[in-house]
Amino acid sequence: MIQQQMKEERFACITEKDKGFIIAFTQAMEELGYTYDDTIGNGFCWGKYMLIFRKANVKSKNVVARIYIKEDAVVLRMFFNNVTKHASFISAAPAYIKTVFTGDYGNCKHCKGDHCKFRKDYVIDGLNIEKCNGTTFEFEQPAVEKLPDYLRLFREFYPAK
Repeated sequence: MIQQQMKEERFACITEKDKGFIIAFTQAMEELGYTYDDTIGNGFCWGKYMLIFRKANVKSKNVVARIYIKEDAVVLRMFFNNVTKHASFISAAPAYIKTVFTGDYGNCKHCKGDHCKFRKDYVIDGLNIEKCNGTTFEFEQPAVEKLPDYLRLFREFYPAK
């Protein structure tokens, strides 16, 4: 289904490389038991379009990942909790993954005070890190070559049961 959707005229703005990533990521997630329900919806403030991935065939509708399709780029966003528990994995990850957790992008500015319920607090390499949950764990310029690393990261947080 995703291959056919990527051929639609509305996705003409996406590069073939980005389409390849969207297809490969979607197929990999489906193999792991997750679905986007064959729906590519409005991206609202995150971009022009969006795929939302959830566990297939369960009542819970918790979002585990999204792909934002913007006018000029594609962004992969994954949703993680208990990051400190996975700190050693993240420390050993390639820079394009580790930087998402440790870089400046998404740093909490305490706009809601010191007790914001949307803040992600965690420790990696001995550093206390606070990120705004509205902009956490976004992977810019995702590519098929990086897919195995993204999937290892995903399985670290969402192991098969």
